[in-house]
Amino acid sequence: MRRVTLAAVVVTLMFVVGCSKSGKDGLGTGDAMGEGNIPLAEPGSELKDINFDYDSSAISSAAQTTLRENGRWLLDNPSMKVVVEGHCDERGTNEYNMALGQRRAQAAGDVLRSLGVRSDRMKVVSYGEELPLDPGHNESAWSQNRRAHFSVQQ
Repeated sequence: MRRVTLAAVVVTLMFVVGCSKSGKDGLGTGDAMGEGNIPLAEPGSELKDINFDYDSSAISSAAQTTLRENGRWLLDNPSMKVVVEGHCDERGTNEYNMALGQRRAQAAGDVLRSLGVRSDRMKVVSYGEELPLDPGHNESAWSQNRRAHFSVQQ
């Protein structure tokens, strides 16, 4: 009897945990929210991500080109707003990565503003290392995770 009760508790807990992490479609993507109401990383959208060098918030020439394209899209779609998210790789402390992510998002937002996108259409936020696109622990993964992501909202 004790084994049956323990098994029932384990199965129930597994079910509850599985349901709490899944979205409407059962795949964890229904509301695009992860644990603690942090949005899930989502590759691909109307706007392209830009990447950064290690420990840097400097905008590269490739990132400038992407930001010009993103800015053009935002100017062509004036009813849309954007959240500029700063992201880091897993190296460094959480506090350092949150600050670096903020500098990255701010730098990207500054370029968009210089292109004519109004500040009231942008929100800048840092997720530090919390939302990796690639969960790997090597340079290939880290280079993908050092980014500014642009989440379009109406």
